[in-house]
Amino acid sequence: MSQQKKYFGTDGIRSEVGVGMIRPEQVLKLGWATGKVLKNHGESTVLIGKDTRISGYMFESALEAGFISAGINVLLVGPMPTPAVAYLTQTFGADVGIVISASHNPHCDNGIKFFSAKGQKISDEVEFEIEAAFEEDLITVPSNALGRAKRIEDAAGRYIEFCKSTYHARQKLSGLKVVLDCAHGATYHVAPAVFKELGAEVVSIGVEPNGININQHCGATDLAQLSNKVLEVKADLGIAFDGDGDRVMMVDVDGEIVDGDEILYILATQADYLVEGVVGTVMSNLGLEKALLQHNIELVRVNVGDRYVMQALKEKGWILGAEASGHVLSLDQSTTGDGIVSALQVMAALMNSGQSLTELRAGMYKYPQILENIRVDNPKVVANSMVVESAVQASEQRMAGQGRVLVRASGTEPLIRIMVEGETLEVVEREVAWLADLVRTEFC
Repeated sequence: MSQQKKYFGTDGIRSEVGVGMIRPEQVLKLGWATGKVLKNHGESTVLIGKDTRISGYMFESALEAGFISAGINVLLVGPMPTPAVAYLTQTFGADVGIVISASHNPHCDNGIKFFSAKGQKISDEVEFEIEAAFEEDLITVPSNALGRAKRIEDAAGRYIEFCKSTYHARQKLSGLKVVLDCAHGATYHVAPAVFKELGAEVVSIGVEPNGININQHCGATDLAQLSNKVLEVKADLGIAFDGDGDRVMMVDVDGEIVDGDEILYILATQADYLVEGVVGTVMSNLGLEKALLQHNIELVRVNVGDRYVMQALKEKGWILGAEASGHVLSLDQSTTGDGIVSALQVMAALMNSGQSLTELRAGMYKYPQILENIRVDNPKVVANSMVVESAVQASEQRMAGQGRVLVRASGTEPLIRIMVEGETLEVVEREVAWLADLVRTEFC
């Protein structure tokens, strides 16, 4: 049996503020432990960014103190998208990049994400080293060996220029009216500038963060406000980011949602290079797989989590991958999922093809799919139980091979996620309701 991590989840460390590892004293020690591991590897500098949630300032200070006590220098960039931290870590030659964020979660949650010097998620091996160091007693280095802290003032400008450099089209975005929903999160001061400087007429919403409104009825996880605004201002399309800017979702001129599956389809079929295959997840719509086959493009499915998508892309030597939730990887442009960069790749496809977003996504038929989340105490226990496994088999048998069922534990929240996909909405609704009732009866 492989070793299990004690603190790290599928995307760093995350929980409700004041619970578990997401407490000031724990985060301070996490900074020290990570610093100790860096020292053991002969490394000396860490770069720290955060999203806009109110607890970010508290945890930024705690991490800063922890790293300095271990003799590590700290570069602070303030509120910045997660992918910006990945980019800036490389730009400034830092050994590790850290983002204080709970991504799409509400403001009452927070977390810590880690990037390597190459702007990629740190390895399992390094996470195990950090966990081992965390169990040791915190011992501060002598005063003359303490780290130093410095705040980087031009971080946003550097990242804006990087994003613009990834847009490759025959013409700028002049003539396009775009609504941007920044979720009151880390893209609020970056995304509007990128699109305006590329020539688009920009209508911005979700750009007034107050520390507690991040992801609140807005952004990539709640597209109703964006859809309504696109229709209201008669925009050509809308783009939504999540709280830390690594996800992107879109809506077309009619306010219809274009998710990560459809974005992946557009990028794969409109690429100016040969695309042999792409990587999705077990949640990717069956319609994506069938539409890609029409273009002789293979779809490989992996477990949910952008780190697994990245791993498969590296193994295959491919460039494009995505999760339906909006994590999109374009490895020819960025080392990690980047909502702004991914949106720009779609915009380039629009401009180069002369087609609308509605037209570009038309080649993919999405099978009806319903997701339902149920809060439980022990998601992994529930997902792996014989009761649930038997129920999944029974549900798939009733659909006679014309649908898919997935019941899994969330990697970031205490939730069981139920996904049913089938040929008709009536069948899908029936099976989701049956499975949800069973989980609530047996485990809630």
